[in-house]
Amino acid sequence: MKPAPLSALLLSSFALLTSPAWAGEKRVFRIDSLIASQKAGTIELKVKGAVPTGGWSKPRLRVVHNDGKVVTVEFLATPPPSDMTVIDALVPVTAATELKGRANSVRVQADQNEVTSQVLR
Repeated sequence: MKPAPLSALLLSSFALLTSPAWAGEKRVFRIDSLIASQKAGTIELKVKGAVPTGGWSKPRLRVVHNDGKVVTVEFLATPPPSDMTVIDALVPVTAATELKGRANSVRVQADQNEVTSQVLR
C-alpha cells in the first residue's frame, strides 16, 4: 500500500481543525455586570452576561492586555455544536477569576458591548 501524499494529509488535518467539533471559544453575546476588587496583590473579577442560545459551555475570562493600569479581558465561552438542538433565547452566563498584580481599572469585552470598571480596594 502506497502512503498518502503529504498534501492529502495536510488537507485532511485542516478539515478536522475547521470542523464544528473543533470550533473554539467565542466571545459571549453581551456583558450585564462587572465587579472588580483588589485583595492582597490579586484582582478578583466577577462577570455576568448572556449568550444568544442555550448549549454554550465553559465560560471564562482571558486576559488580552495588562499594562499595570488597565487590564483588558475577553469574556469567552464554547458555543454548542451546529448539530445540537438548543433553546433560541438569551441565556445567562457567569465567570470569575483572580489575576495576580494590580490595576486601576478593568475592561471586559463581549461581542456586542464592553464594560469598564474601577478596581475596588
